[in-house]
Amino acid sequence: MTNSPVPTQGILTGISVGPGDPELITLKGLGLLKTAPVVAFPAGVGGKPGIAEQIVAGWLHPDAIKLALSFPYVRDEETLTRAWELAAEEVWQILENGRDVAFVCEGDVSFYSTFTYLAQTLQKKHPEAIVETVPGVCSPMAAVAALGVPLTIRDQKLAVIPALYNVIELESALNWADVVVLMKVSSVYQQVWEILKQKNLLDRSYVVERATLPTQTIYKGLGDRPLIQLSYFSLMIIKVINN
Repeated sequence: MTNSPVPTQGILTGISVGPGDPELITLKGLGLLKTAPVVAFPAGVGGKPGIAEQIVAGWLHPDAIKLALSFPYVRDEETLTRAWELAAEEVWQILENGRDVAFVCEGDVSFYSTFTYLAQTLQKKHPEAIVETVPGVCSPMAAVAALGVPLTIRDQKLAVIPALYNVIELESALNWADVVVLMKVSSVYQQVWEILKQKNLLDRSYVVERATLPTQTIYKGLGDRPLIQLSYFSLMIIKVINN
């Protein structure tokens, strides 16, 4: 009796696919996507395709297996941890059978990314797991490109704040940073607006919604905009010091 060969372990590769425009994927990421046997991505809401899935839809091999992984949009640590563990086990079952998995994530996989939690959970539960990453364009870079302004120059100091969690730190950042980027600003926009009004910074603040997508919207000068209905994927750039 001949023993069946043990399959070589597959590799989990986190591929950054940029903020929305499919042409902003790197050549390296594109090459991996076109040959990946399994492509995983965060599941969309309400049965609709998620952003990362939409970005790569036109690039995938026709025979590629699509794996939607559920990551709830909540802040409860226990719920999130359980979701990461379940997703990691789904991915591991594929990897241990010798197939590679490409996980696609909007923006850059190392910049406030779901992939980080998936990879860390996988390697915690299975230390032998092999994980690689491909960098890409993150949303602040896409936003300033849309605005037609540099993000920073010379000796300017940059602060990036996940507004949903740390808006309380905005006032402190405005005291030392020359440029401030607020990620996912939609749910705290009104609170941020009041702070900027007190600091006389509304005319040097910009909001970019859905950067690089066909539905991209730009708001310049926020003095007369105390209320804006923004989508989840919106960020603000505050030029504390004008370039």
